[in-house]
Amino acid sequence: MGSGVLKNRAVDLPILTDRLCLRAYCKDDLDNLFRLRSNPDVVALLYGDPLTREVAPETLAKHMAISRLDTDGDELMLAVERREDGAYLGNLKLQLLSVEHRQGEIGYVFDPRYHGKGYAREAAAAALDLGFRHVGMHRIQAHCDARNTASWKLMQKLGMRREAHFRESEFFKGVWAEDFIYAILAREWDGAPETE
Repeated sequence: MGSGVLKNRAVDLPILTDRLCLRAYCKDDLDNLFRLRSNPDVVALLYGDPLTREVAPETLAKHMAISRLDTDGDELMLAVERREDGAYLGNLKLQLLSVEHRQGEIGYVFDPRYHGKGYAREAAAAALDLGFRHVGMHRIQAHCDARNTASWKLMQKLGMRREAHFRESEFFKGVWAEDFIYAILAREWDGAPETE
């Protein structure tokens, strides 16, 4: 892709993959989002406490707020559902970290009931593709708690490389936590993540 500016920062939704639909959040997603983010097992290694019913509408409104990646920090939050039956599987984030340096970040949170089926990998690959091919990002990173083995193994399957291991970098939910940073460059992305 070379140097240059970001391309199209307005994102056409939904994004369809073989099995998934990545779409904008809507008001009907309140129960889906609450069920996902109120689960203590889901949020154990994420920032924040389990979502409460009182805060859920505000969180949903934030997820619905941005459909463009225009300025540093803009974050596109997408609901991920299974195309065959519309089941809500989780969510995906594509964030613009720097317009000037064409840097982005992906993140994902999936319902444990759907783990181990390749849905997170399929959705994350679509997010990388969106960031590189549609938006024109140069580098996309992801991070996770070092204890989240499934997450960092997924990053590796996507072709991302571990760039940092921050040892005991913050006191997180009662313990000294460690953080892994993974990244991939546009020229390294071919859109075909490693298969198992």
